Amino acid sequence: MNLFSVIIVGIIAGWIASKVMKSKAGLWAYLGLGVVGAIVGGWISGLLTGVNLVGAINLTSILVSALGAILVIFIYRLITKNR
Repeated sequence: MNLFSVIIVGIIAGWIASKVMKSKAGLWAYLGLGVVGAIVGGWISGLLTGVNLVGAINLTSILVSALGAILVIFIYRLITKNR
């Protein structure tokens, strides 16, 4: 995936994840969440299916990235909850 694809998928996936998890974040947070979500989602999809499902600007990449970003937000909240 080239840089442009990463940015577009990252923003969309981060926005979806922030809406699902009711997180108020800005554009940079959406981008960060989406990119990290794409990495996490691609890694998990590779483990489960043997194929990295994040590779281009398409619905599958966006959904896998969003699920990865939701997981990242969930884990972050678990870690920071006790502080």
